[in-house]
Amino acid sequence: MPQIRLIDQDSAQRGVVDTYVALREARDLGLDLVEIAPHERPPVCRIMDYGRHQYTLKKRQKQSATHEASLKEVRLRPKTDDNDRNIKITRAEKFLTQGHKVQFTMLFRGRERQHADMARDLFMEIIEHFGESIKVERMPKSEGRRMTMVIAPTKKMIQAKPKKKDEGPKKPKDKHHKDDAHSDAPSEDAPEPVESSSDAIESDMAINE
Repeated sequence: MPQIRLIDQDSAQRGVVDTYVALREARDLGLDLVEIAPHERPPVCRIMDYGRHQYTLKKRQKQSATHEASLKEVRLRPKTDDNDRNIKITRAEKFLTQGHKVQFTMLFRGRERQHADMARDLFMEIIEHFGESIKVERMPKSEGRRMTMVIAPTKKMIQAKPKKKDEGPKKPKDKHHKDDAHSDAPSEDAPEPVESSSDAIESDMAINE
């Protein structure tokens, strides 16, 4: 390409210049001439530190992937009992520890909309349950036949692990009982007992009689 549209190291538009002129200038500055818009006519090139540029791009992509979190939904009903509600909260806690945001949605049917205050109180109890381990991105808000709330985890919450259910202490094995149970049993690898000569004689005599 004999000519390019040049952007210099200070991001200033230099217009159309000869390619060899741009290459010489980049070399004198100890930088690189990078083509950033190859499909333009003439192509657009920029004087920059290409290695540093690549490092910056990778760093931005990594930060973007780290901060990218999906929104999980947990649905409730005004008549949800305590057991089901605790199951839903446990599920939400799992999502939060994985770095996801959680939207709680309360669905109303018919006259259940009259219990909006109870739903709001329940959402506030959930906020109080998680405490400082979360941040509320959207306070409880009524939207037609539903009420929604969005919470997000803090770094402390993401680093924490969900609590496991207490399975209770395991009963220790009774080693002595196991040994006693099998003490009289012959071992599979043990040789069969050899019949003594006296036993063999008595056996023959019994047959002859």
